[in-house]
Amino acid sequence: MTDKILILDFGSQYTQLIARRVRELDVYCEIHPFNKVPLIDSSTKGVILSGSPCSVLEEGAPDIDLAQFRELPLLGVCYGAQLLAHKNGGVVSRSEHREYGRANLDSVDTRIDLLKEINFGSQVWMSHGDTITKLPENFQVIAHTESIPVAAFKVDGQSTYGIQFHPEVTHSLEGKTLLRNFVVHICGAGQDWTADVFAENTIKELKEKLGDDKVVMGLSGGVDSSVAATLIHHAIGKNLYCIFVDNGLLRKNEFEQVLKSYEGLGLNVKGVDAKDQFYNALKGLTDPEDKRKAIGKTFIDIFDQESHKIEDVKWLGQGTIYPDVIESVSVNGPSVTIKSHHNVGGLPEKMKLKVVEPLNTLFKDEVRNVGKALEIPQFILGRHPFPGPGLGIRILGDITAEKVRILQDVDDIFISGLKEEGLYDDVWQAGAMLLPVQSVGVMGDERTYENVVALRAVSSLDGMTADWCHLPYEFLGKVSNKIINRVKGVNRVVYDISSKPPATIEWE
Repeated sequence: MTDKILILDFGSQYTQLIARRVRELDVYCEIHPFNKVPLIDSSTKGVILSGSPCSVLEEGAPDIDLAQFRELPLLGVCYGAQLLAHKNGGVVSRSEHREYGRANLDSVDTRIDLLKEINFGSQVWMSHGDTITKLPENFQVIAHTESIPVAAFKVDGQSTYGIQFHPEVTHSLEGKTLLRNFVVHICGAGQDWTADVFAENTIKELKEKLGDDKVVMGLSGGVDSSVAATLIHHAIGKNLYCIFVDNGLLRKNEFEQVLKSYEGLGLNVKGVDAKDQFYNALKGLTDPEDKRKAIGKTFIDIFDQESHKIEDVKWLGQGTIYPDVIESVSVNGPSVTIKSHHNVGGLPEKMKLKVVEPLNTLFKDEVRNVGKALEIPQFILGRHPFPGPGLGIRILGDITAEKVRILQDVDDIFISGLKEEGLYDDVWQAGAMLLPVQSVGVMGDERTYENVVALRAVSSLDGMTADWCHLPYEFLGKVSNKIINRVKGVNRVVYDISSKPPATIEWE
C-alpha cells in the first residue's frame, strides 16, 4: 500500500498547487473536500489543511473535527493554521490591512523540525485578511515577520504545525524545503511515487481488473488519451478497441497524421470520417455552449454506433486526469460553468459500460512522465493541449466547412512556424481564432473586405493559470505576412496579449 498525504481542501485557489509540490517530492497525495474526509488508514502518513477565501470569524465558516487526526502529523496552511488556533482557544482577528504578497521571516526557530534549513530572512508569500493575534497556551511561535507576530507555530508535544504563509507558491523561496521537512521527515512518507513505479503498478492492476474483458476507447490524438490507451494496451493487448473520430474540426491533416502515429504504438485503432454529421449538427449555431453540446451529442451518437459493432464490450476507457476529478467533487460541488468540459459526458450512461480511468490520480505533467516511462514518442507527449470541440470553439460564431478550411490553413502556418523557429516547446498551448469580424484591406490595387484572425500562445504548467507568450516581433511579423499572403479570405492578423485569469485560454 503506497504511503499518502491527505490534503483537505477548504476552497483555496492554491490547493492543487500544494498537491503538485508534494508529488514533486515523489510522495503520493490526495485532495479531498474538508466536508468529505475519506477513511483514515495505515497508508495515511500526514494531513495538510489548505487555505481558504473564508474567515474563521464568519458564521458558517468551513470547520472540521480535528480529533480524527490526533495520531497523525498535521500542517495547517493559512486558513488551516487559523482554524487550528481558533478551535483550540486562540484569538484570530481581522487584519487592519489585507496582507498579500512577499514578506520575510524575521525569526526562524531552526531547532524545530518543520523549519530545519530555512534561512533567517527567508522570503515567503502571504495572502490573508485575518491574523492570529494570540495563540492557545500549549502553542509556541516558531517564526514571525515584521508585521505578523505568528507566521508559524507548533503545538507542544505534538507533530502539529501551522503556517500563515503559502509554501506551495514559487514566491516562497524555501517553501519546498519546508514541505519536504513536513512530508518526508516529520510524516515519514515514502518517496516512491515515480512514473516508472506508477506505470508498472497500474498495468498490473489493470490486468487484474479487466482480465479478458474488452475495452473500447475514444482517442483524440492528445497526451491524456494516448497515455491512457497505451497503459490499457500493455495490460490487455488486442482486447482494447480504439476509435478515432474525425469531427471535421481537427487541425490540418491531423486525422491522417494521428492514425499513422498510433499505428507505430501498436494500438488497434479505427478511424471514422464523420465530418458531415458534425457540420450538419452545428449548422446555424452560434452560442459556444450550444456548439459544445452539439459536438458532444454527435460524438456520443457516432461513438456509440461504432462501439456496437464490437461484440461483448464491457468497459469504456477514458483519459480523465486528476484536476477533472477534483473539480467534480470540489468543496461546494462543481464550480460555476465557465464552459462545458471537453471530456464528453453521457457515454457510460448511454452505453451501460463500466468505466476505467487509469490516469485519474495524475496531473498533466505526471501524465507526460508516465508516457516517457512507456516510451511513447515525444512528438505525441510534447503536443500542445487541444480543446475537445476542436476548431469549433476557435471559430467564433457559426461553423461552416469554408471557415474550417480558412482556420486550418492559418493554424497550420502558425504552428509550423513555431516548430521551424524552435519556439514550439517554449509554448504550452498555441492556436488561432477566426473572428466574426471583417476588416478593410488593400491587396495590389484592390480593396478587400475579409476576415480577421487572432493568434494565441500561452505559457503555463497545467492550464489553471497562464500568461501570454512574448514571441519575437520578427517571428510574429513573418507569420502574419505568410498568413495574409497564403490564406485566401484573411487580410488582418492580431496577437492576443491577455493572461488567465482574467481571460481564458480559449476564446469560447
